[in-house]
Amino acid sequence: MNVPILPTISTSFIVLSAILIAIGWRLIKQKKIAAHKKTMIAAAISALLFFLIYISRTVFIGNTAFGGPDDLKVYYTIFLVFHIILATVGAVFGIVTLIAGFTNKLERHRKIAPITSIIWFFVAITGVAVYLLLYVFYSGGPTTSVIKAILNNH
Repeated sequence: MNVPILPTISTSFIVLSAILIAIGWRLIKQKKIAAHKKTMIAAAISALLFFLIYISRTVFIGNTAFGGPDDLKVYYTIFLVFHIILATVGAVFGIVTLIAGFTNKLERHRKIAPITSIIWFFVAITGVAVYLLLYVFYSGGPTTSVIKAILNNH
């Protein structure tokens, strides 16, 4: 099996962020506030590292098209759109949750943090599924970078 290194690393960061969120959730239930805060910061950094690798790869290397059977492409595309929407909502919720925590708006933080966590768990799960469909179960299709696409059109 020959999987590209950057998607493997970036997907690992998403999984790590979800694991850290689960640990952070447990820590706050145990009233370990300082450990919770450090763990959630680590989770946010992990998610940010995923995003930076993903964006860099998208711009410079490109997105990989689905390489599986044609009759599955529509289902993959629907699933991918669902994942992207979920990830966007999860990221926005994550930022709002972090800001609420850092600014001591703890009532708001306590209200939205469980929702944010659950959304992020689904982001991680669907992200791993996208990774598996693109690089493990099927060989990825063609890849075109944004820069090449822009330069080739001029």
